[in-house]
Amino acid sequence: MATEEIEVNDGRAKGLNFVEEEVRSDLAAGKNGGRLSTRFPPEPNGYLHIGHAKAICMDFGVAEKFGGTCNLRFDDTNPVKEDVEYVDSIREDIHWLGFDWGDREYYASDYFPQLFDLAVRLIKEGKAYVDDQSSEEIAKQKGTPTTPGIESPFRNRSVEENLDLFMRMNAGEFDEGSRVLRAKIDMTSPNMHFRDPIMYRIIKTPHHRTGTTWKVYPMYDFAHGQSDYFEGVTHSICTLEFVVHRPLYEYFVKELADESYCPRQIEFNRLNLTYTVMSKRKLLQLVKEGLVAGWDDPRMPTISGMRRRGYTPASIRNFIDTIGYTKYEALNSVSLLEHAVRDDLNRIATRVMAVLNPLKVVITNYPEDKVETVTMENNPEDPESGVHEMPFSREIFIEHDDFMENPPKKFFRLAPGSEVRLKGAYIIKCEDVVKDSDGNIVELHCTYDPETLSGMPGATRKVKGTLHWVSAKHAVDAEVRLYDRLFEVENPAAETERDFREMLNPESLRVINHAKLEPFIVANMERGAKFQFQRVGYFTPDYDSTPEHPVFNRTIALKDTWEKVQKKG
Repeated sequence: MATEEIEVNDGRAKGLNFVEEEVRSDLAAGKNGGRLSTRFPPEPNGYLHIGHAKAICMDFGVAEKFGGTCNLRFDDTNPVKEDVEYVDSIREDIHWLGFDWGDREYYASDYFPQLFDLAVRLIKEGKAYVDDQSSEEIAKQKGTPTTPGIESPFRNRSVEENLDLFMRMNAGEFDEGSRVLRAKIDMTSPNMHFRDPIMYRIIKTPHHRTGTTWKVYPMYDFAHGQSDYFEGVTHSICTLEFVVHRPLYEYFVKELADESYCPRQIEFNRLNLTYTVMSKRKLLQLVKEGLVAGWDDPRMPTISGMRRRGYTPASIRNFIDTIGYTKYEALNSVSLLEHAVRDDLNRIATRVMAVLNPLKVVITNYPEDKVETVTMENNPEDPESGVHEMPFSREIFIEHDDFMENPPKKFFRLAPGSEVRLKGAYIIKCEDVVKDSDGNIVELHCTYDPETLSGMPGATRKVKGTLHWVSAKHAVDAEVRLYDRLFEVENPAAETERDFREMLNPESLRVINHAKLEPFIVANMERGAKFQFQRVGYFTPDYDSTPEHPVFNRTIALKDTWEKVQKKG
């Protein structure tokens, strides 16, 4: 087993988080025959988000580290909210993150017959009963953590009556919400989850896999541990909100397990991010109300949204490794995630030129019909990335913000009478400013020093400013979408007095319709391509992009300006 390959110091394995240490200890003790099997159990009722990515990295990662296996099991116990679209998206997200479940794809619905049989057995043993009360009545009778619950008036029905009613529930004879099957445990237990929890409820919506076979569906607490057992899962790793559920998990599992094999539940902290909501219900609300452009909107914290925005699997996994796994809840700064994204993109993104707010520059002493090609380095971080050529001509575009008519001190960009270097090309000097009838600057007239191109005698002449640019004659118009954080409040979940939709950032998307791109970008804009628009940020082609209408998403700015703005505010 892989545990032998991990260096151990003072009885503890080096570099392991507390979950991995527990797994290592179980394997060393020979529990479950020295076998390791984990599972990732998503509900197919929405798209996965960055919090699920942390669970995926744990569930699949610990199996990889210790030579075990990890199953993908869809927790499809509520057909009202489930959809095949979600199943397909979950598969895609897990593969994109770099994990694979092989032939071990399962569904809770695979075990509906065994779960039903177990429920029947518990009824026969007097451990479960049918309750005719409404969910509101049951909730009232549960009591509080400091006061005991009240027994249902239907708690002592006969085994025969309970069996008859349960079978008729599944036959569709009763309305939804009219009856439930409850475990008969202890209405005075200090653990609220032991106060006769609901095991089955009536749902008449057809299931995406089983159709109309079933009219009763198991609750999570009853289905989950049993599904783990049926599958041979040894370690059920989940987040901290399930700590209080663990005794019930163990209670139900022990109806099946023995000393030779029993699944074990271990909990770790959830991934919470600033300026983000992680509630699947709220994310669905944003989608349904059209407040975002779908589950894969690049502003969403979904894995598909991050993929579309241009995040990389490596950056997400590196971020998760950085924040780690603990037993304490924390709110992680989204800047840490963005730093991981920048770090990875800096290593792999191709450097190119794009001007988002173009200002035309006419180089008056450059021949009108002349076109040169200059050589651009693709990525200084990667010696193997090579170079590409870029056209240079008499008329170019620079960023409007790179010129000021009356600049302050230490403004090292272009101004009347000043010089700058055009990256990869010549030094130019601003000679004249052209304005329209309203006084707006529309064009600059400059001269160039022909001796300052690479290889020329003046190529080493120094000036303080270097600008990016694009040849006007060769520029390709493109739509550019500048994305920012979806919420303007650091911790939306803590703002309990406000509707979360009121906290949306109105500047989370800004669209530029006529950005100017060098031709190389559009010629190499296959899906997933990563570019650094020099001095602007990291960008990727959007799924809507075509050669006729290029569309690019800003993955992230070159620097984190948000935190500085918030501190100044």
